[in-house]
Amino acid sequence: MDIINEWGSVFLILAILFGLYMTWGIGANDVANAMGTSVGSGAISIRQAILIAAIFEFAGAFIAGGNVTSTIRSGIIDADSLAGHPELLIYGMLAALLAAAIWLMIASTRGWPVSTTHSIVGAIVGFAVAGIGIDSVHWGTIGQIVASWVISPVLGGLIALLLMLSIRYLILNAEHPFRQAKRWGPVYVFLVGWIVSLVSLFKGLKHLDLHFSTLESFGIATAIGLLTAAIGKFLIDRVQMDPAADRNFHFASVEKVFTPMMIFTACAMAFAHGSNDVANGIGPMAAVVSAIQNGGEVASHSRLPLWVLTLGGIGIVIGLATMGYRVMQTIGTKITELTPSRGFSATLAAASVVVLASKTGLPVSTTHIAVGAVMGVGLSRGIAALDLRVIGNIVMSWIITLPAGAILAAIFFYLFKAIFG
Repeated sequence: MDIINEWGSVFLILAILFGLYMTWGIGANDVANAMGTSVGSGAISIRQAILIAAIFEFAGAFIAGGNVTSTIRSGIIDADSLAGHPELLIYGMLAALLAAAIWLMIASTRGWPVSTTHSIVGAIVGFAVAGIGIDSVHWGTIGQIVASWVISPVLGGLIALLLMLSIRYLILNAEHPFRQAKRWGPVYVFLVGWIVSLVSLFKGLKHLDLHFSTLESFGIATAIGLLTAAIGKFLIDRVQMDPAADRNFHFASVEKVFTPMMIFTACAMAFAHGSNDVANGIGPMAAVVSAIQNGGEVASHSRLPLWVLTLGGIGIVIGLATMGYRVMQTIGTKITELTPSRGFSATLAAASVVVLASKTGLPVSTTHIAVGAVMGVGLSRGIAALDLRVIGNIVMSWIITLPAGAILAAIFFYLFKAIFG
């Protein structure tokens, strides 16, 4: 307790700096999951991706990011085991932030799309085992998170495959594909607005003191979906057939219809990503802020300050703008060849799974979901459409992430303990 009274302001400054560093890493690495498909399919430029993500990543973090944060902050380790030694929680959360941030920086410079969720969960487990004891970890929660790492890419891939098959059946294989694309386009855009708003309304807004019944949530989500569809229809109606382009590629005009639709999925995925992945950076930071403000009392549940969510959103946007392009290339161009219709299916599938996970409070890996969705789209054309070597390298980087985060966090924990203890 005396340590917190003596060094409280230093701990607070370090928590803010490391939290910003971590959220910078999330923007630099994980933004590829939100924007890689849109850029890779040629629907939007990197500059447009940065602008869209700057608005919607921040909105997702601020509006719907409070729920997952509690899982990262208090669901992984037992707060009661730290009751007599709150300074250990502070050392550990600072160590976890720094360890995960450094690993994300290394991965981003190499263009590896690693999981920020893996990074921070591994780091928190590493500090807990090293500093408190193996029994302090909620292994049941870890088991759920580990299961989600397997379920996430499968679910993302399956939904993307089904969406792609529906587009093929309703549009691409129809007698007049261009006419069918214009007819069904607004329906798909409605799905984008409806799914993202519905799940956010269900559970993501408690920290803003907004509470809706199930019926109210469905009503508001349907209204938002219809508004989104109306804007989508306006943009789709402006797309004209291009006979010259169709001579070179039979579906060139159809793909042009999907280009404005990709803007909606890009916004939805950025919002979904911000709502789920901001927790990885600000969960540990919120735990440190809470311990300092409560005079060292370690609370399992504490109100999340909105300025912490704001800081997380700012960090993500800066990371995206400075180094997001490296990992974006891996997701968008190297796994399989993407067109706007394929990119649309992958992004809508990924956004749906991410927002659904955000509703349940389970910190799934956006990386796994996005890669799984891109693979699902590729599989709709057969296994030969996938670059298995690139996928193998991605999986290897996933496996390395957990132990890398854990080992680095254990080292930093002992370092902080030596400095301040």
